[in-house]
Amino acid sequence: MGLSGKLVSQIDIKSDGDVFHEIFRERPHHISDMSPAHIQNCDLHDGQWGTVGSVIYFNYTHDGKERVAKEIIEAIDEENKSVTFKVIEGDLMELYKTFKLIVHVDTSGEDNLVTWTLEYEKLNEDVPDPHTLMEFCLKVTKDIESHHLTASA
Repeated sequence: MGLSGKLVSQIDIKSDGDVFHEIFRERPHHISDMSPAHIQNCDLHDGQWGTVGSVIYFNYTHDGKERVAKEIIEAIDEENKSVTFKVIEGDLMELYKTFKLIVHVDTSGEDNLVTWTLEYEKLNEDVPDPHTLMEFCLKVTKDIESHHLTASA
């Protein structure tokens, strides 16, 4: 088995897909209010919110442990409603040589479909595939959905 891999998972959300995309594009610092059990803080380290090349610092809890990630916004695709984050420092870099998170929202159906793609290269064969991190992303997605459904009710 190789060291490079990709995990893809999709989840339906009933909340507004355009708003969901906008949160990850321009307001990731609001996610800690919507999913405080998973994301405790998000700060802009360099650049501007919603701008490719900006650096964001996350404090989060994964697998019961407090962790950190410094990520650069590598791409924003408005037409396809996707944002690509590349991890450049933090706990994930202890296990992976490279790690990208891509969040895409498809608003063409009755419900909105969120697709998470994790692209990574492990440091060695002993490093597990990031299945628990994918579960984390899906839980954060559901928290954001619940927050918006409650707010709009």
